[in-house]
Amino acid sequence: MTTLQLIVPNMACSACSDTITKAIQALDPAATVQADPQTKQVEIDTQASETAIRQAIAMAGYTISN
Repeated sequence: MTTLQLIVPNMACSACSDTITKAIQALDPAATVQADPQTKQVEIDTQASETAIRQAIAMAGYTISN
């Protein structure tokens, strides 16, 4: 299990965080995701690679700044 902390500047609301969570869990159903639209921070505990997680977030229409 890997913990990733990513900054997603265009995550504006709880619907955005839900979309990001669903995109990550489609890739890794066992992943735990904490997405906070106020801090723009997404913390993910996952078995998937960081590259795959970044791609899933990008495919959902969001950018990652770190």
